[in-house]
Amino acid sequence: MNLECLEDGPRTLYVGNLDVAVTEDLVLALFGQLGAVKGCKIIREGASDPYCFVEFAHPASAAAALTAMNKRICLGKEMKVNWASSPGGSSDSVVHHNLPKPDTSQHHHIFVGDLSPDITTETLKNAFVPFGEISDCKVVKDMLTNKSKGYGFVSFVEKNDAQTAIEQMNGQWLGSRAIRTNWAARKPPAPYSKDTSNVNKLNFEDVYRQASPRNFTVYCGGLINSDENIIRQTFSPFGRILEIRYFRDKGYAFVRFDNKESACNAIVALHGSNVQGQSVKCSWGKESTETLGGGGGGGVVAAPPAPQQPNANPQQQQQQYYQPYYMYNPHYITQMQQYYGQYGYCLN
Repeated sequence: MNLECLEDGPRTLYVGNLDVAVTEDLVLALFGQLGAVKGCKIIREGASDPYCFVEFAHPASAAAALTAMNKRICLGKEMKVNWASSPGGSSDSVVHHNLPKPDTSQHHHIFVGDLSPDITTETLKNAFVPFGEISDCKVVKDMLTNKSKGYGFVSFVEKNDAQTAIEQMNGQWLGSRAIRTNWAARKPPAPYSKDTSNVNKLNFEDVYRQASPRNFTVYCGGLINSDENIIRQTFSPFGRILEIRYFRDKGYAFVRFDNKESACNAIVALHGSNVQGQSVKCSWGKESTETLGGGGGGGVVAAPPAPQQPNANPQQQQQQYYQPYYMYNPHYITQMQQYYGQYGYCLN
């Protein structure tokens, strides 16, 4: 065994899911059984469970403690123990500064929303590191103010680790808020294939900030000769769908999810893709305080209806109801101008 290499290994452990009554003295007593401990620091943030960092004098002791203490019960709670930095070495090592950033495009990315303003990238990483090896982590900040935008991303090397993190961290308190977790990117569902030859690739962060937190609705155009089952099959891998409105003769639909992240994932993944041989275009619908079905958030704008003809059919009523969507998608303006023109309306 290369002892020199071993001595250069990581020495600091992250210990999470601690009971509020746990003290630094208790942690030192527990972990000190596995080797000499140089220090211990407990972090307490609002209503969230405390966590701590334990630094050992020798990497071998830290490795032994990781094996022995992970999932051990302390004051009635199962501790989550992992490396505070990647096992390859300290993140502060000068050797790592000149290495290129690893390619994480094939890793598994989690979206984390509703972050407290005080949550940093380091805090976010420390909260998720017990679930597995993290390849990238960041809290997204405003470029002008350098303040957090309230969301971030965590990338795991292993998909199972990411899935476990999503399931266990969703709704957990971090700082002063309960966070929301979801996939930041999804595996393409069966009904469509991606064709980016003539379509600019969308970025999750750019698309996400284009809409308000209440907007859960996706506009999808180019759905020729489709049906609601195909639309549901295409969009359902991205989250729970509350409602679908499909206008067959116009070739577009509106899909309302139960959260903004699911809608954003669908837009990013499906824009420019082929659905039943047709290239579709996806973007945000408009939102309002009123929903399609009368409950929850993320509904669409219900514009004042155009004057009804005595025998107006349901399809015409739906077209009037969705007028703001047509305005949001410029390539339908001409068609809508012709339609509303017969009632004496002018769409600008």
